[in-house]
This record gives sequence, structure tokens and C-alpha cells, in this order.
Amino acid sequence: MVSLASIGNTLCFIADHPLNRGHRVQAFLRYGRWQIGSRLVPGPVLFEWVGGTRVIVRPGEKGMTQNIYCGLHEFQDMGYLLHIITPQDLFVDVGANVGSYTLLACGALGARGFCFEPIPSTFARLSQNLLINSLLKRVTAVNIGIGASDGDLTFTVGKGTMNHVISGHQEGTDTITIPTRTLDSALGDESPSFIKIDVEGFETPALSGAVKTLNNPALHSVLIELNGAGARYGYDEREIVRTLFGYGFTPCDYDPLTRTLRALDGKNSTRDNTLFVRGVQEIQSRLSRAPQIKIGSRSF
Repeated sequence: MVSLASIGNTLCFIADHPLNRGHRVQAFLRYGRWQIGSRLVPGPVLFEWVGGTRVIVRPGEKGMTQNIYCGLHEFQDMGYLLHIITPQDLFVDVGANVGSYTLLACGALGARGFCFEPIPSTFARLSQNLLINSLLKRVTAVNIGIGASDGDLTFTVGKGTMNHVISGHQEGTDTITIPTRTLDSALGDESPSFIKIDVEGFETPALSGAVKTLNNPALHSVLIELNGAGARYGYDEREIVRTLFGYGFTPCDYDPLTRTLRALDGKNSTRDNTLFVRGVQEIQSRLSRAPQIKIGSRSF
């Protein structure tokens, strides 16, 4: 049963979303249609998204249903990706889940991609989304974890987007052991320009196995989840910020509506993700020249 607090939070998110400004009635109607339709005809729905991409959405999928209500559920981060990625780029998605960022980069914008998703059931859904968008030749999808060394790691299962590497002994938790590689060994000689990392607190080991990749000058952007989940393993997110500073990256906030990057002193305190950019002035110039993106009745 969905709580009233959860419904209230969703409605506030819809009302405050930048792409819904001036169009809140239409957004609330989309919310209502989804809530009614998903109960009358339960099951997956094929949703046409940005740039003709299509995605399979299931009831209860918070991020994907927010894309239906608002266009882009992580507006600032997805807006940055849509403005900076070109068909010449290689996009890498570590902890891809069902592939929303990969679909934007490789489906809507035509980049090549590598995506890594450890949980087999989630990987199957990721593969479905790549298949229906004819991306299996452009995107290399690998059912492994990414960590500090090649080997195996034990993950939780049955927690949806919250599945993670287990920390110590978690009583009563269903688990699965997954092959794991470093990002450097998994990518070989590939040179990504943009990496997204969302591994539920395991970002520190993922970065420690990516020394060659982070040193590659072709890489200009790293979008990484820093929401405090690393504490379950004893990791300090301030160390991640210092590590990326050491590779020449600056934490930034991006406004897709004005196309401006703003340097931050540390991690982004207003969102779960923090964007790190190397070569801020050059990237700002590229952002200002990027084509307009149209989502629904809005362009930005």
C-alpha cells in the first residue's frame, strides 16, 4: 500500500519539476492516467521517451514512472548528458539498472556505450530495453559487478534499485555471488568521455579499479551517486571528492535551462548525484553550442 506521505512527495516532485512549469495540469493528468491505467491493466507498458527511444515501464518503478510524469526524472543530470553527449562519444554506465541513462546517451544521441549491471534479473530488463531500441550492436552490456579487483562479490537480490554488495553478515538477506572486474580491465583500450557510476555505496572500490580510465584525457565527465550509502562499508565520500580532484575534476552543478555550469566546493548537497567535470571552460563552451532537446512541449 502506497502511503499518503509517498503520494504527497510525488505530487510535490511533479509540481516543482522544471519541465512542468506552466504545464502542471498536464503533468498531474499524466500521473492520474498512469495510476488508474496501471491498476486496471497491470503489467509492463511500452513508453515512448526522448528522441524516439522506448522503455518498458512497470508499476512501482519510481524513476521510470517519474519520467512519464516529468520527462526527465533527474533533470539536471540527464539534461547535462543530453547537452554534452555526441555520436562520437563513448558513454559508460556502471550500475546501469534498466538503462535509462544508456538509452539517452546511445538511443537518443547515438553514442556508443558500455553498461554494467550485476543483478541477473535487472540485467535481463536492461537487455530488453536495449533490444527494443535496436542498441545491441552499439552498446556492450555486461552482467558483472565493477570493483577494486577482478574476482567475485556477493550482492543482495530482491531489493530492486537498492540491491548492493553485502556488508558483513546481513541476517535473512537473499544474496547472489557475481563475477566482478575492475573498470580498467573491463574496458580494455576503450576511451570513454562520460562515465555514470551508481553502485549503492560501492563507489570507492569502483574508482580504485579505474586508475587508467580516470587518467585518460578523453574522459571529461563523471556523474557519481554520493548519497551517504558508502557509510555501510566505512567509506568517506569526502575521500571520493578528493580523489576526483586529484585527477583534475571539479564538482559542478548544471542548469539545463540556462546551460550554465557552476563549480562547487564539494559534493552536491541538493541531490543524490554529483557531477564532476574536467576542463570546465571547454565543456561550458560545448554546452552552449549543443542542439536544443525537445521533451513533450518543452525545448531546452
